[in-house]
Amino acid sequence: MNISTLFRKKSIEQILQASTDPSQVGLAKHLGVKDLTSLGIAAIIGAGIFTTIGQASADGGPAVAFLFIFTSIACGFAAFAYAEFASVVPVSGSAYTYSYVAFGELFAWVIGWALIMEYAIGNITVAIGWSGYFTELVASMGLHFPAWTTIDYFSASNGFKETQELLASGTTLDSLTFVQKEAYTAWLEAPSIGGLRIIADFPALFITFLITWLVYKGIKESKNAANAMVIIKISVVLLVIAVGAFYVDIDNWNPFAPNGISGVLKGVSAVFFAYIGFDAISTTAEECKNPQRDLPRGMMWAIIICTILYILIALVLTGMVKYTELAVNDPLAFVFKKLDLKWLSGIIAVSAVIAMASVLLVFQIGQPRIWMSMSRDGLLPKRFAKIHPKHNTPAFSTIITGVIVGGGALFLNMETVTDLCSIGTLFAFVLVCAGVLRLEEMGVERKFKTPYVNSKWILPIGFIVGLIVSYIYNTDSFVRFITSAPEEGSNMNSLVAFFHNVPMWIFFTVVVILIVRSFTRNYSLIPVLGLVCCLYMMAQIELKNWIGFMVWLVIGLVIYFLYGNKHSKLAQEHN
Repeated sequence: MNISTLFRKKSIEQILQASTDPSQVGLAKHLGVKDLTSLGIAAIIGAGIFTTIGQASADGGPAVAFLFIFTSIACGFAAFAYAEFASVVPVSGSAYTYSYVAFGELFAWVIGWALIMEYAIGNITVAIGWSGYFTELVASMGLHFPAWTTIDYFSASNGFKETQELLASGTTLDSLTFVQKEAYTAWLEAPSIGGLRIIADFPALFITFLITWLVYKGIKESKNAANAMVIIKISVVLLVIAVGAFYVDIDNWNPFAPNGISGVLKGVSAVFFAYIGFDAISTTAEECKNPQRDLPRGMMWAIIICTILYILIALVLTGMVKYTELAVNDPLAFVFKKLDLKWLSGIIAVSAVIAMASVLLVFQIGQPRIWMSMSRDGLLPKRFAKIHPKHNTPAFSTIITGVIVGGGALFLNMETVTDLCSIGTLFAFVLVCAGVLRLEEMGVERKFKTPYVNSKWILPIGFIVGLIVSYIYNTDSFVRFITSAPEEGSNMNSLVAFFHNVPMWIFFTVVVILIVRSFTRNYSLIPVLGLVCCLYMMAQIELKNWIGFMVWLVIGLVIYFLYGNKHSKLAQEHN
């Protein structure tokens, strides 16, 4: 195999031709700016505002509001890059298609595979999270599902064995945690067929089936559902802000940044997780009435609206109670229960169920369209590109997505996947921003162009200022990083500490390369800043998640070399 074939590129004309093939049924065009904005809000305001904002606030204190601003700016830079690409290739495929144009087939496959991980793991997690919120909601109404219908098989099995050991050692049943009791009860009460106990998270399967059916029926039905859910959850968020503002005690904002910059940045992956999903609307480009105009506007409005809401929520939460109390899974409901406003806690619980469903809806729209685009290029079997003649949706891909997500949500227990989802998304953002720089070098004409500011001097000056500020305000951390010295009290040696710093060394290396190339090639500042900001947030994610991400990419490369490389349409054309 010739190495050069790995980087063969599709021309813009080839991509547009594939998306308008007269022999294939096309996707229906129903989306405008309002619909895209709504889909963006539907994706962004979900698990982040109802769960991860609590831990981020506990780590960073009230100053976490600044982290939302920083993250939104980074996402805004990335959104500009997406908008530029959408004006050049207004087709489904998102970052996958953009990378095919800018970097070639191998990079396109890698980013497509990363997006599959983002959507699949994200969807499974959201479905399981929805199940938890839903079962708690109906339990508050007096309806209790049997334990074996709301937990996965392996958690029940492992929990039962663990509980048996504890009981054998003298621990009483009453002293067990809720999770241990649930697993123990589920295993004991579960019906069995041929000795196999029937234990599965059926509410997660139900919501996945319902959302998949809606996505299968058509983009028009999906957008109408998303619009309705967005109206409900924004109304609830505004109600929470309005009511909570009357209970804010400004003394709770002192100290504003109790753990310094490092404490604020500790929540970077959790806060970024709150923004995951706005890029999913770029997969609907072929279903937009005017993608070159509407996609950029929809992305920007979604980010702006959600950022304002996130900042207000963060300030209200940290003002209502001390930040140290917010390390809980349901921070919004928690603070109002604490203040004996249980009626609002109930409304929040209903809104959380709706919000989680809307996130699942947008992600279930996105993943089939990624697969459809990869299939059009021959990197996946042809059936993934098949469009339903009546519903005008990628039918087979949608069904497969539902099966994978439903199966995963039915049996898996995804305890902590926030960082893994975040790193996959950030990787996509980095490549899209780098792709815009590549378009500049290629001289490709774009109908939408980010305002040009020369990064020649700004980037190196900003880098030096950043190093000085880091040294002044985080001297200990800065010195430990440079010297690979382990933190006090940790069991790490210098070598282990160095490996944990590898993501940051990758960041610094890339920034230095960018500084040199910006100086010689006059790169546009906004995509450069998007690349730098997103890569920095990647570097803040723990090394173990980088390793997990790399393992996923290796699995993808094996599949590519066994199937995709041989069946690629570009390979067939060259032969």
